[in-house]
Amino acid sequence: MWLDPNRGYDIIGDVHGCADTLALLLEQMGYQLKEGVWQHPSRIALFLGDVIDRGPHIRQALHLVKNMVDKGHAICLMGNHEYYALAAVTPHPDDPTSFVRQMTPRNKRVALETIEQFEHYLDEWHAFTQWFYSLPLFIENDRFRLVHACWDQILIDQFKQDYPNQKITPEFIQKTLDWGSYEYDIVERLLLGLKLPLPEGRSVVSHDGFVRRMFRAKFWAMHPKTCHDVVFQPDALPISVANTDLTPEQAALCSMYSVHDPLLFIGHYWCTGMPEPIQNNIACLDYSAVKYGKLVAYRLDNETHIDPNKFVWVEVKKP
Repeated sequence: MWLDPNRGYDIIGDVHGCADTLALLLEQMGYQLKEGVWQHPSRIALFLGDVIDRGPHIRQALHLVKNMVDKGHAICLMGNHEYYALAAVTPHPDDPTSFVRQMTPRNKRVALETIEQFEHYLDEWHAFTQWFYSLPLFIENDRFRLVHACWDQILIDQFKQDYPNQKITPEFIQKTLDWGSYEYDIVERLLLGLKLPLPEGRSVVSHDGFVRRMFRAKFWAMHPKTCHDVVFQPDALPISVANTDLTPEQAALCSMYSVHDPLLFIGHYWCTGMPEPIQNNIACLDYSAVKYGKLVAYRLDNETHIDPNKFVWVEVKKP
C-alpha cells in the first residue's frame, strides 16, 4: 500500500482492546468524535495492528478503528493477533472439521478476552474477521514504512510479486501451516519479528508464564557479535546465553535494516519506559498499553529522522 508522503500521519501502536485509552489519545492529538467516527481535519491515523486480544474493551476498540478506516480517517495494518484470529476460523486444508490454529490451552489463553467479549456478538465477530482479510501487511513509500514487527525486503518483494493486490486469502492462511513455506515465513517474519533459537536447546520461562525456546532479536543491528547485542524483548537473557556468539548466518539476519533505509515504524515488542527512537530511522510504538504501560503514537510530518519530541502517549492507569 502506497501513501502520500507529504500528508500528516499519526502512527499508533498496539491497542490490544484499550479502547478508552485510545479515545483519550486521539482526543489529545486533536481528533474529534463526529457522527460516531473519530476524525481529524487534516491528518490520518495509521494503526500498527494488534487491536484485539488481552484488553478490557476489544469489541469497542474494533468498532472505533474500523469506523475510522471505513470513513477514510485511518488505515490499520494486520498484527499477529489479527492473523491468529483468521487462522482460528480458517478450515484446515486436510480436515475441514478443524482449523489452521487450534484452540490449545496456550492459544485460548492469548485470545480469552476476545472470545469472552464477543460471546454474544458472534455475527459481529464474523464480520470483523472478514474485515481482517483487507488489512495490509505493510505500508511503504519513498520516505517511510510501517510493518507490525519486522521489515524483510526480500520477503516483501516476493509477496508483492505473488500477491499483486497485497492481501492475504484463506488459501494463504492455510499455506502458513507448512513450516518453511513462503507464506509461513511472511507471517513469522513480518508479524512476529526476527526470532533466534536459544543456544544448546535451552528454554526460558517468560514473565507471562510461557516456556520459550526462541528470543526476539533486533533486525537492525549492524555487525553484532553476541546474543546480548541483538536481544529485543522484555525478558532478559541469562548471562550465559547473552554472551553466546552469533553464527555468521544469525548476524546477517540481524543486519537487515540499515541507517540509510527509509523511516520505519513497528509495534509488537512490549517496550517500557519513555518512548524514544531506536535509531535515527526506526521507532517502536508498542509500549505495553494493555499491561498498564503507555499507548503511544508518533506524529509524522515531513521529517527525515525520527524526532524524539514527536512521540505522544497516554499512560494506562490501573483501575
